Amino acid sequence: MTQTPLDLKAAVVCITGGGSGIGLGLAEKFLQAGSTVIITGRRESALKAAQESLPKLHTFQNDVAEASERTKLAAWLLENHPKLNILINNAGIMRRVNATSQAEDWAETQKEIAINLEAPIHLMQLLTTHFLKQPEAAFINLSSGLAFVPPTFAPVYGATKAAIHQFTMASRHAYANTKVRLVEIVPPQVQSNLGGTEKGEPTEAFCKSVFERLAAGELEIGYNKSEEWRQAPRQVHEQVSAGMAKMMRPPQISI
Repeated sequence: MTQTPLDLKAAVVCITGGGSGIGLGLAEKFLQAGSTVIITGRRESALKAAQESLPKLHTFQNDVAEASERTKLAAWLLENHPKLNILINNAGIMRRVNATSQAEDWAETQKEIAINLEAPIHLMQLLTTHFLKQPEAAFINLSSGLAFVPPTFAPVYGATKAAIHQFTMASRHAYANTKVRLVEIVPPQVQSNLGGTEKGEPTEAFCKSVFERLAAGELEIGYNKSEEWRQAPRQVHEQVSAGMAKMMRPPQISI
């Protein structure tokens, strides 16, 4: 799926969770293309470090887990960057949990759902009216290869990313007759705070590939394993998921 490429030299881009990892890698690519880039994140130290490495960055400390903070972010963006036309919903967390454990902290589960799923949907709602007035605009949502291959070790994460995949597909049809496009980036495991700094694909190689395809107008973009998984039939998804489950120690269930 492709559309006419966006004018990235004139783009004003906000990237949530942009202080490190994939978010920061994409921020650098957009800056190199001539875009104005704003990154957000919970940790002021990470935002300051990012700005020191990329002085042209704009930053805004914000916790997208909270609805009030999302409303505050949208209002700040519209006041300070009125030509904003690209939102990248990148912020996310993944918790490795035993789904059979009744001792699981529900507050932590709620937080994972809020950041991974509620935040992208809410921010899109808050910015839609503004985006519809722009000459061109894009909502770019990050799902995951695990949206297609259910991870036994992170069931809530996989569920939220599967929901983002579905939501992005549905929204693409809803915005079809407008100048707003919906893009889905489907990362595999990447060397980052989320995926682990030692395992997975190099962040720079991933961001370079994704950005090149994004700049060419592609609407659903994977990389290596996640590219295979997003196009594979369900039988393959089930086989890979079962294989991952076998690699884990079977949970001890008490009834």
